[in-house]
Amino acid sequence: MNFFKNYKAVFLLLSLFVINCNSLDNSNKNHKITIYSIGDSTMANKPEPDKNPERGWVQVLGQFFNENVIIKNHAVNGRSTKSFKETGLWKPVLDSLKKGDYLLIQFGHNDGKETDPARYTNPQTAYRYNLIQYVEEARAKGAIPILLSSIARRKFNEQGTLLDAHGNYTLITRLVAQELKVPFIDMQYLTENLEVKYGVEGSKKLHLHYLPNEIPYYPEGKKDDTHLSLIGATEIAKIFIKEVKKQKLPLEKYIKK
Repeated sequence: MNFFKNYKAVFLLLSLFVINCNSLDNSNKNHKITIYSIGDSTMANKPEPDKNPERGWVQVLGQFFNENVIIKNHAVNGRSTKSFKETGLWKPVLDSLKKGDYLLIQFGHNDGKETDPARYTNPQTAYRYNLIQYVEEARAKGAIPILLSSIARRKFNEQGTLLDAHGNYTLITRLVAQELKVPFIDMQYLTENLEVKYGVEGSKKLHLHYLPNEIPYYPEGKKDDTHLSLIGATEIAKIFIKEVKKQKLPLEKYIKK
C-alpha cells in the first residue's frame, strides 16, 4: 500500500515539474524585447516610403526578427554623438530604456563635420567620451548596448579603389567597445566589402542614383553615395543579422528561422 502511495506522490511531483517547465518555456517564447537605435540618417526612418526610395537600414530591420521584438528607431538625419544629446534626442530614449532592452549605437558620419561646431567631435576625445556616456547610461538602466562603426560611403577613386571615409572614428568605436566589454560590429569593414562586391557601377544600386525624371520623387535626378536605397538598406540589415549570429549575441534567439 505504501508503495502505491509513494508512486502516486512521485508521479504528482513529476507532473508538476513538467507543467512548470512547459510554463517557463512558453514564458520565454512569449517574452518581448525592445531594440532601440540611436544614430544618423543611414539608420533613420524615412518619410513617405510608398514614394520615397530612400531607407535607413534599421527601418527595414524588423522583417528579420520574430514577433517578440519591438524596434524603436530613434536615429535622426544629420546627428552626431554630440548633437544627438544636445538637441534633446537622447533623454527620451534613456528614460524609456529598461532592463533587457537593447541599444544600437552608430555614429561617426556627422562627427567628422569639421566646419560644423554643433556636430563635430574630435575622435580621440569628445567622440570617445560621448560613446562611453551612452554605454554607461544605458547599462545603468539595465539595457544592453551594442556599438557599431559607421557604414561605408560609396567613395571609389579613378582606379576603382574604395577609399576610407571615416578616419579614426571606427578605430575609436572599436577601442571603446574593447575597454567597456561591449559587443562591437564593424559595419564599416563589412559594408566596404559589400560596396566592393557590387563594384564601381553596381554599387550605385545600394544608394540613390537617379537620372532626371527617372522617378517622380527626384524629378531633377539624384546622386547620393551616402544614403541608402531599399536594396542597400536591406543588404546592410542582413549584414547586421549575420554578424549577430556569428558573434552568438543573445539577440540571435529572436531572429526568424
